Amino acid sequence: MTMLYRGYDRAALDAQYDNRARVPEHPRDLERWAARSAEVRAAFSCDVDLAYGEDARQRLDFFPAPQRDAPVLLYIHGGYWQALDKSYASHVAPPFIAAGIAVAVMSYRLAPAHRLTDIVADARQAALWLTLQGRDLGIDSARLHAAGHSAGGHLAACLLSDGLVKGACGISGLYDLEPIRLCYLNGGLRLDVAEAQALSPIHTPPSETRSMLLAVGARESPEFHRQQADYVAALRAARRPVIAMTLEGRHHFDIVDSFCDPQSPLFEGMLRQILAPIF
Repeated sequence: MTMLYRGYDRAALDAQYDNRARVPEHPRDLERWAARSAEVRAAFSCDVDLAYGEDARQRLDFFPAPQRDAPVLLYIHGGYWQALDKSYASHVAPPFIAAGIAVAVMSYRLAPAHRLTDIVADARQAALWLTLQGRDLGIDSARLHAAGHSAGGHLAACLLSDGLVKGACGISGLYDLEPIRLCYLNGGLRLDVAEAQALSPIHTPPSETRSMLLAVGARESPEFHRQQADYVAALRAARRPVIAMTLEGRHHFDIVDSFCDPQSPLFEGMLRQILAPIF
């Protein structure tokens, strides 16, 4: 048995990141998100499929706040950079809209057709598009925040590193891509050493004071807990504001429910970050 990474052989490392196998009931969560998201798009004012780029997947849905000059939350779906789209993510919007925050939910190009470098570029392009369209959309572009789940958490952290958002939230995010390069996921991603290093937020904390909120489910694999703990350590070493939490009873999928639950500390933390950016 050959140790590949931090005491894991290949099979054990694959198991650490195979969330669908760890949560066999995950299709119910995905179906529930899709159904609730369709209901939200039908019930709320929403501009659908706004183009932030030329590709068919470079689109976002925008939910305005009740008032102009509102802060805005850019939400980024997960799927290991290889699956899903914005149609699964509209369900996060209602409690933020009720709090006076506009919400944009984006899709992005996917691997294996595109490299992770391209996918990160999509997140950057969407954030820049929202900033440039602020007046027309009725938002305060200076108060743009990002949040994302799993791979979306990685993309939100990249935006924070780039200084493109005021603050960010990673929900079961991925901040160190070296184990991703070494496990089964790299079959579709094709990461090399240099790309994994360059696109790992753990190596590129923001150069300015930007707030980060992090959450992981108590039922997630040790590697997801390690990902969060090491990223927290990197941010604190750089003296950047960070709050981290572990949500009891939550696994890799149903943790998203906590993000849009007004009674959850995760939702409350996101609200505090957006409305009072320095913790």
